Amino acid sequence: MANSLGKLFTITSFGESHGRCVGAIIDGCPAGLAITEEDIQRDLDRRRPGKSIAVTTRAEADKVEILSGIFNGITTGAPICLMVWNQDIDSSEYEKNRFLPRPGQADYTAFMKYGGFNDFRGGGRFSGRITATLVMGGAIARKILGLAGVEVLAHTIQIGGITAKPEKFDEIRENTGKNSLNCADPEAAEEMARAIEEAKKEGDSLGGIIEGIALNVPAGLGEPIFDTLDGELAKALLAIPAVKGVEFGSGFSAASKKGSENNDPFALKNGKIITTTNNSGGILGGISNGMPIILRVAIKPTPSIAKNQPTVNIKDMENTSLSIKGRHDICIVPRAVVVVESMIAITLCDLAMRAGLILRVIK
Repeated sequence: MANSLGKLFTITSFGESHGRCVGAIIDGCPAGLAITEEDIQRDLDRRRPGKSIAVTTRAEADKVEILSGIFNGITTGAPICLMVWNQDIDSSEYEKNRFLPRPGQADYTAFMKYGGFNDFRGGGRFSGRITATLVMGGAIARKILGLAGVEVLAHTIQIGGITAKPEKFDEIRENTGKNSLNCADPEAAEEMARAIEEAKKEGDSLGGIIEGIALNVPAGLGEPIFDTLDGELAKALLAIPAVKGVEFGSGFSAASKKGSENNDPFALKNGKIITTTNNSGGILGGISNGMPIILRVAIKPTPSIAKNQPTVNIKDMENTSLSIKGRHDICIVPRAVVVVESMIAITLCDLAMRAGLILRVIK
C-alpha cells in the first residue's frame, strides 16, 4: 500500500475501520508551531456524524490523542503522531457476508490485490472512516497556512441533483456551518434534506458535489511538469473514498467555450496583477496565479444500500444477491466537506514548503 502523501510536509495514514484505532503521522511540520488537541478536535468534530438524517448511526467520539511531536503545546520538529480509538464497532454483518463483495465498494478489488488477507470489516483501509486521519493532518496544515494568511473553505453545492445558488466568500464562511448539510444556501439545503429523506425511505443513497476554495494563495506554487498544483490537488482529493471527479475553475464547461470566453484577462488593481475573471480556478500551467483557487469534487452515492443488489459469492463462485443492513451514510457529502478542506490544506502546505515560503522553524 502507499499510505503517505507529500514530500516535505508528509502525512502517513494508518488504521482500519474496525481495528483498534485510526491515526496519522505528520512529518516535516516546522518547529515552533503552537497547536493543541482542541485545534485538531475542532475539525474532527465537523467530520463526525451529527443529527442529520444523511449520516450513519455509528457513534464514534473521535477524541484525538497527541502521542508525539508536540511538547508544552509547541511542535518540536519531530514527527507528530495523532490517533483516535475505534469504540463503536459492529462487525457482525461483515462477518456474515465475508465472501459477498458489496457492489460499488472496494471489497472485491481489495480481496484480489491482497489475496484475501485484507481486513474486510467495515471496508478496512478503504472505509470512509480513514478520512478521520486526513482531517487530523489537515488541521495542522491549516494552522501552518494560517500563518501565511492562506484560508481554505469548502461547502456543499449539490446533492441528488439539487444545486445551491452561487454565494460570495463571506456568505460561504457565514452560512456553511448553519445547517447539517454544510450548504451555504439555506433554501437549497432544505430541498437537499427532503431528497435525502426520500432516498432513505427507498433504501437508497445520494451523491453530490463539494466546492473547495483557497484564498490568499501567493502566485508561484506548483512544481511543473509532474508535480503541478492542480495535479497534486487532484491526487490528494481522489484519495478520498467516494471521490470520482475533480475539476478546476470552469472545468469541463471550458470544452464548450471559445478562447475569448474562457481566457482570464490580466489587469492591475492597487499595484497588483489580477485576472478580471477566474475561469482558470487560480491555476495556470500548474502554478498558482494569485487568484482564489476554485475547484469542485464529485462524490458518488454511498454504495452500501438496503436495496437488494446482485453480487457473486467469491468463495463458492455462485451468483447471489445482497441487501446491506449495516450502519452507513445515506449521503456522505456533508461529512466530506471538511475532508476536502483538509486535503487542499495538506497539498498547499507541502507545496508552500517546497517553494520556500514556509521555514523549518517558526519564530
